[in-house]
Amino acid sequence: MRAVVQRVSSASVTVDNKITGKIGKGFLVLLGVEEEDDEKDLEYMVEKVTNLRIFEDENEKMNLSLKDIRGELLVVSQFTLLGDCRRGRRPSFSTAAKPEKANAFYLKFVEKCRESGLAVETGVFQAHMEVNLCNDGPVTLLIDSKKTF
Repeated sequence: MRAVVQRVSSASVTVDNKITGKIGKGFLVLLGVEEEDDEKDLEYMVEKVTNLRIFEDENEKMNLSLKDIRGELLVVSQFTLLGDCRRGRRPSFSTAAKPEKANAFYLKFVEKCRESGLAVETGVFQAHMEVNLCNDGPVTLLIDSKKTF
């Protein structure tokens, strides 16, 4: 699994001119699922995202997690994170999971984040979405459950 995690002061996702998810301070997570991903990848990603300490404490050090600040989470499925651009001019998506598996993992990720006590909003799987955000910092991190980067 791959994720782009952005620390935001606010974020929303719109489908067909309707807001499907909206948060205040927290994380916008763009999430991609690979065909080879399994439960270990899912657990790794949930643990990493929900406990990532990138909010500033009283000493202005990135030392607080989403849970610590009672932040919110907006999760948007994005298979293009698996695009391989190393050859040619058009990305290859051959490692991206098929829609059935990707949606199942996406929904499990959301469910497990909610089970951890976080307020979680979502986009709409396979929909054309417009994502708006105010990146706080800016702070943007890349996470890969296979640790390829």
